[in-house]
Amino acid sequence: MFACTGYAATAPETPLAPFDFQRRDVGPKDVRIDIAYCGVCHSDLHQARNEWANTLYPCLPGHEIVGSVVEVGAEVTKFKVGDLAGIGCMVDSCRECSSCKDGLEQYCETGFVGTYNGVEAQTGQNTFGGYSEAIVCDESFVLKLPEGVDLAATAPLLCAGITTYSPLKRWGVGPGKKVGVVGLGGLGHMALQIAHAMGAHVALFTTSAGKVEDAKRLGADEVIISKDAAQMAAHAESFDFILDTVAADHDVNAYLGLLKRDATLCQVGAPEKPLSVAAFSVIWRRRNFSGSLIGGIAETQEMLDFCAKHGIVSEIEMIDIRDIEAAYERMVRSDVKYRFVIDMATLKQAA
Repeated sequence: MFACTGYAATAPETPLAPFDFQRRDVGPKDVRIDIAYCGVCHSDLHQARNEWANTLYPCLPGHEIVGSVVEVGAEVTKFKVGDLAGIGCMVDSCRECSSCKDGLEQYCETGFVGTYNGVEAQTGQNTFGGYSEAIVCDESFVLKLPEGVDLAATAPLLCAGITTYSPLKRWGVGPGKKVGVVGLGGLGHMALQIAHAMGAHVALFTTSAGKVEDAKRLGADEVIISKDAAQMAAHAESFDFILDTVAADHDVNAYLGLLKRDATLCQVGAPEKPLSVAAFSVIWRRRNFSGSLIGGIAETQEMLDFCAKHGIVSEIEMIDIRDIEAAYERMVRSDVKYRFVIDMATLKQAA
């Protein structure tokens, strides 16, 4: 074991603060990464404050991790010291179930091991995430970062990027398809860029007319103000696919009615309260209401390579680790364009 420092919450009501802990030593198949940047996901806030009622304390968040490889185990073949590497939402899975064998580790039938708020198989201890100076992970769950990428702006791709790329690919988004994206936040701004690069005709749904310019800059061919009944009606039964990124309570039936026959609305935003789907919203045109969870390791690597090829990164605001609680409060107010990223060099001054 080796000493490590990070930022963690020790209870739902306590703010994140400097936290000293032990990481496991590098094993034969492990990679140790010195963390340069870590993205801030809304899931981090949910977990730190136990809003999903499943948090293991101490809770040290962060699953959008990028940095440099500083040590590799004797049996590691994919990485060498000095490589740029990333870790997303998972650090392990059973590797034996049908989902794992299909490269869909995110649907592991015994449950994948989260980068934080999980239980590490090697030690039996809590997993601790990327709000820290270093991390050790089996090479099978480490991603290669393409050469020349903006390291900080690439970090959010490891969650927001793959969360949107996976369903867009799964439902065949591409040339000749009319695709809707609901919401322009951390997920939505990635979805616009990726769907545009896939060659689809892309429309953003938003409640705010102030987001039109940004949406078009990010790849939207058109913007539909969802509060405007006439604008919504003009697009009835015309979409091949809609990706809903909204994590607040909203009426999904309004968007289901815009789908063609046999088309799909996929939910990736996770509202606190259950969404209500009216039976006739799906029955009437044999529509599908579905969901999607991040992506497998191979698909995440594919996404990183796709984004590098097309020059896609997250639009970020860099923060000091000491400002994480203020960032959480701003995130609740949707006061960020479009993703916070922590400069982990600031951890040394904060610890």
